[in-house]
Amino acid sequence: MAATAALGDGGGKRQRLARWFHAGGVLPGLQRVRGLLRRDLRILAYHRVLDLPEPERFSFDLALVSASSAQFRRQMELVRRRFSPVRLEDVAAALDGGPPLPRDPVVVTFDDGYDDNYRVAFPILRELGVPATFFVSTGHIDDGRPYAYDWLVHMICSTPAQRIALPALGVDRTLPPGLPQRRELAATLLDRIKTLDDDAQAALIAALEAEWDLPRRPHPDCRPMSWDQLRQMQAEGMEIGSHGVHHRMLAKLPRAVMEREVAESKQALDRELPLPVSVLSYPVGGPDAYDAAVIAAVRHSGYRIACSYVAGTNPLPAPPRHALRRLPVEREMDAPWFSAMVTWPEVFGYPSRLRSG
Repeated sequence: MAATAALGDGGGKRQRLARWFHAGGVLPGLQRVRGLLRRDLRILAYHRVLDLPEPERFSFDLALVSASSAQFRRQMELVRRRFSPVRLEDVAAALDGGPPLPRDPVVVTFDDGYDDNYRVAFPILRELGVPATFFVSTGHIDDGRPYAYDWLVHMICSTPAQRIALPALGVDRTLPPGLPQRRELAATLLDRIKTLDDDAQAALIAALEAEWDLPRRPHPDCRPMSWDQLRQMQAEGMEIGSHGVHHRMLAKLPRAVMEREVAESKQALDRELPLPVSVLSYPVGGPDAYDAAVIAAVRHSGYRIACSYVAGTNPLPAPPRHALRRLPVEREMDAPWFSAMVTWPEVFGYPSRLRSG
């Protein structure tokens, strides 16, 4: 779930203010002052790190591209220089009475497990000595196919069809000719689809695949990481976590199906990786994607920590360990904005967006 959608001029105001603070050299001082007033855990949330020389030709979700490789390198250099990067397992250990967390702790996380995490982000993290946590959906590692949400965006962006009809959403309209307009339509429909239950979501996307003759298949622009890649990353200090089996909104599943989704993803990860997995992020991750029953299933399956996609930081020493908030990083963030966002998230971070319906 990407946090950007229409930030309107609020995003522009934050960016302009961030540039002013950055140019004045006041951000490190603000960080120290804020640290005296409150102690909390920052968790950065990324999806993809990609260099797109021709973004207008990219037929998948641009909102999931969190940064270019150059942006990401600058961001991680700042995290290493001004903060204390830790893993979620370090957070869990501290909460369980182990070594306390260092000053200004930051966790770097990635949702979904795209292969650019391995190809682009991982070498930068390894070079800079910054650990990160990668949440992966195990069913897609096995079959190599994009997530259903990714494929929906791809179909809308690439189909030669002239119309789109989605009776479940009351949609029957002409598809716009240009890719930017199709992206806007795809973003709107994707948000609306997530208000449906899981069966209805799956049926709607499958119906479009059949109608447009675009069955979901592996695609070079939207591939999951492999087990071998995950094993290498784990061996070199990265943390691997669960993102379910099939990237489904857990709170919208029948109870028994949800419990299997949570348990079976951990079983697959523990079977395939040398080190056991004890962290999870809720797919999509907004308030409608997890609830008390989901949290209970996550605890029962042995996850010590779980992350939402609700924007914010987490108070120490007692954060909500199975509903941790995160700070989304989006490609519109230049270096001053990122620096200001990590320094003072309440002012410069993205707000959470809530779906209606």
